Amino acid sequence: MTGHGSLRVVGLMSGTSHDAVDAAACDLRLDDDALELTPLGHLSVPYPAALRDELVHALPPSTTTAETLCRLDTGVGQAFAAVAARAVGELCGGRADLVVSHGQTLFHWVADGAARGTLQVGEPAWIAEATGSPVVSGLRTRDVAAGGQGAPLVGLFDALWLAGRPGTVVALNLGGIANVTVPRHDGAPLAFDTGPACALLDAATRHVTGGRLAYDAEGALAARGRVRPDLLARLLDEPYYARPAPKTTGKELFHLSYLLDRVGPVEIPAEDLLATLVALTARTVADAVRGTATEVVASGGGTRNPTLVAALRAELPGVPVRTSDELGVPGQAKEALAFAVLGWHTWFGLPGVLPGATGARHPVVLGSVTPGADGTFPPGRAAGVAPPVRLVVSPRA
Repeated sequence: MTGHGSLRVVGLMSGTSHDAVDAAACDLRLDDDALELTPLGHLSVPYPAALRDELVHALPPSTTTAETLCRLDTGVGQAFAAVAARAVGELCGGRADLVVSHGQTLFHWVADGAARGTLQVGEPAWIAEATGSPVVSGLRTRDVAAGGQGAPLVGLFDALWLAGRPGTVVALNLGGIANVTVPRHDGAPLAFDTGPACALLDAATRHVTGGRLAYDAEGALAARGRVRPDLLARLLDEPYYARPAPKTTGKELFHLSYLLDRVGPVEIPAEDLLATLVALTARTVADAVRGTATEVVASGGGTRNPTLVAALRAELPGVPVRTSDELGVPGQAKEALAFAVLGWHTWFGLPGVLPGATGARHPVVLGSVTPGADGTFPPGRAAGVAPPVRLVVSPRA
């Protein structure tokens, strides 16, 4: 791809569900003040079963070892590399200017409401070696170092993409954790985690089915249950929900042991437990945007759960809740595309976080760069590329 600020980019993502590596390819081209994104397709490849098991057993509240961390850093890096090579070959015609890897979060260290550090595994050298392309990785750490929460980082993408849309449009991602980008009239939008989306739902489903089901497909089990007000009240009593934004959380807090502790010794039918967890996600998301949002644009795996989406709509009467697919961004590829856009910014030396969005003291260029086969390195601001003010998604030619 040629032209001012033009790159063919592959974005790689694996979220808090830690079940697959998502790759999204796109062409990015700067046209005056607009960054034009043309999707080229996306892939979702499950982790090898043995690697996923090792990941699960290393996640909080479990303990782990340096050997396991090394094995996971290598194994995840090789898994990302294999998916990246497929994406370059199958989606990009055999050539990509840049690969951007989020890696796999193992731990997000939050203490006293502030992010102290964050750990993503998936060594980028494996990706550079497999594709020959330079790789941007480690995007969260610089934001944390600058005083930000390090998550969610999709705020810049959301703000550019939804710029100019009438009203107050909130972008919502329903992954393992739910996060929102909320516009503010007096400055940059806030980007923060509202609480669990699928994290507790998936953990509960595996628990009540003895591991037979990894998740509640289409919310079928939850749809047959009834919400238990007493349990919902206990779950809503979690202090995280009352903390001011920006804020971030993860499976370090919202895991199976946490849930079982709040359920207590009372026997609750599986369907009622899942129905109550659906209500928890819908309520906490709605509470975060109630009175502000005139429209919600949702993406992520949770949008494939009609029971969850219906509960969210019921919590936000009069506020349209639509999917990102309706606006040209495939819901399953959105986060990978967002990281592709962040990597584009890094390549040209541009900040990847809007002022105040994550709580960082100042805007920073995100990530580190692993050179590709020919040693190509970012031109940075020497390329003369100015920050775009909007993102235009164009259909593939």
